[in-house]
Amino acid sequence: MKGYGIYLPVEIRLSYDTNETVLKDAFEMHGEIIEVKVICDHKSGKSKGYGFVHFTTEIAASNALKEMNDRILDGRNIRVQYVHKR
Repeated sequence: MKGYGIYLPVEIRLSYDTNETVLKDAFEMHGEIIEVKVICDHKSGKSKGYGFVHFTTEIAASNALKEMNDRILDGRNIRVQYVHKR
């Protein structure tokens, strides 16, 4: 199944308290989600301050990008952008 990802970059200060449930709850109104992932430090288990939301359609990802960019989530403004392949 092909999915379209949205990336919440660390440099935009995603709250370190934000977990996958919070991300899913915030983004699921924009479309069906394949996966939500908050990236955590391997040793401490604490959030590194960024995460990924993967939608089933490009339309859902685009709507989420437009609606969620610069919104407040867990007390912090988030910046939402498409994942860029390296």
